[in-house]
Amino acid sequence: MRSLFSAVVVAALPLQVAFAQGHKSPQLNWGPAPPIFPAGAKMAVLQGDPSKAELFTVRLDLPPGYKVAAHYHPTDEHITVIKGTLLVGMGDTLKVAKAMVLPTGAFATAPANVNDYAIARGRTIVQVHAIGPFQLTYVNPADDPTQKAKAADSRR
Repeated sequence: MRSLFSAVVVAALPLQVAFAQGHKSPQLNWGPAPPIFPAGAKMAVLQGDPSKAELFTVRLDLPPGYKVAAHYHPTDEHITVIKGTLLVGMGDTLKVAKAMVLPTGAFATAPANVNDYAIARGRTIVQVHAIGPFQLTYVNPADDPTQKAKAADSRR
């Protein structure tokens, strides 16, 4: 019996080493988050194309105090907090007191077509995976950064 256990451990060892070597952290290509997000966030695409109807995974790097006003999206979004603390809540307006606190390592799903919001407590990095295309629709159109940019352009 002992020799069988030893043989299994020895046989599995190369797989463990290959797994560890095959999953080194890649260098992420960070850039500004899309204009649908308030200014200040950075984003890196890990997998897929968020603009297409396919599985994608992105990371968002949010500065301290960063807020995404109440919004909804057409598909479920699965969120993992990689670093920091994310406050998330459901509803038509952003209410810090009603938000759920997600510390580093926490996971949550923001359901499709349900109004939700988010706040970064300190610098926070989250990973989001979903089926694209990635879209946000703000409950209050005045919260939409793309509308604010259009209004600023029309005043020039």
